[in-house]
Amino acid sequence: MKKLAFLIAFVGFFSCKEQPKETVETSIREVQKEEVKKPEETFGIAIHGGAGTILKKNMTPEKETAYKAKLEEAIKVGHAILKNGGTSMDAVQKTINVLEDSPLFNAGKGAVFTSKGTNEMDASIMDGNSLNAGAVAGVTTVKNPINLAREVMVNSPHVMLSGKGAEQFAKERDLELVNPSYFFTEDRMKSLERVKEVEKAKEANKTVAFYDSVIKDAKFGTVGCVALDIRGNLAAGTSTGGMTNKKWNRIGDSPIIGAGTYANNATCAVSSTGWGEYFIRGMVAYDISALVEYKGLSLKDATKEVIQKKLTKLGGTGGVVAIDSKGNVSMDFNTAGMYRATMNADGELTVGIYKDEE
Repeated sequence: MKKLAFLIAFVGFFSCKEQPKETVETSIREVQKEEVKKPEETFGIAIHGGAGTILKKNMTPEKETAYKAKLEEAIKVGHAILKNGGTSMDAVQKTINVLEDSPLFNAGKGAVFTSKGTNEMDASIMDGNSLNAGAVAGVTTVKNPINLAREVMVNSPHVMLSGKGAEQFAKERDLELVNPSYFFTEDRMKSLERVKEVEKAKEANKTVAFYDSVIKDAKFGTVGCVALDIRGNLAAGTSTGGMTNKKWNRIGDSPIIGAGTYANNATCAVSSTGWGEYFIRGMVAYDISALVEYKGLSLKDATKEVIQKKLTKLGGTGGVVAIDSKGNVSMDFNTAGMYRATMNADGELTVGIYKDEE
């Protein structure tokens, strides 16, 4: 405003030179326009498709290409929503839908099998603006569990529904239901068979290590998304088929707010993937937010502290994708790899799988 006042005084002082009225008015308008110039809009999005012993030597070029293509397809869906002024909640949900509909990831169509040869899926979503959240656990007929999680958030008085009750609610909300056979994939069935074989060998031979790579990686999977929209609202969502060969209706961290999913406009949005039991014990997603809020750590320092130190010390493995209120992104993991991608407001895209990729 000082600049504008100076110009008006300057014009008044030298009015005797009889400058054209149009010239003076144009100059003032230009300064006014500069004074009220809007700050540049910021938005961004990040996704993950699971973490684990993902090594380049074990990946065929065709499979690597397929994973990267699907990650790129998914994140571009969410990015387009944000670029066009859509909400972070919509971006998270629609992005996760793409991953749920792909057999490549352990969620929706690609969900792993329980010990009984069934598929039990979990999901959660959280709005960083209102701190409202919704989650579902153990659903078997809902095509896109993340959609049901959002319905629970928006159209029920609850945060989490499970099993048959959750499916009844899905029916009442007219969500797409499918026959459980929809979730069958040959690769996931073979994974279940391998895990069962290792378990049998372990029972027959006590020298077989429990942490056999097949058993260990059976605990990984999950897809997730975090987003910041142009209004400054954050959102996070996570969807999973859980753990291969899981028993007794086991539920991991993915549907648990604060462990697998957390979003708060004051801090950040986080989605987790890894060995769920440890993420629950460490309340990983909320812990990252708390470090940002109470200790003033940057997002990268907070995720590093939780994933590389706290989680590792606890014995847990996995990773997170996170975005803060300024659009900064962190994708941290303590495993050999994590399927991941990010896009910013400028449309810059990064896609990674292995640990040594930036």
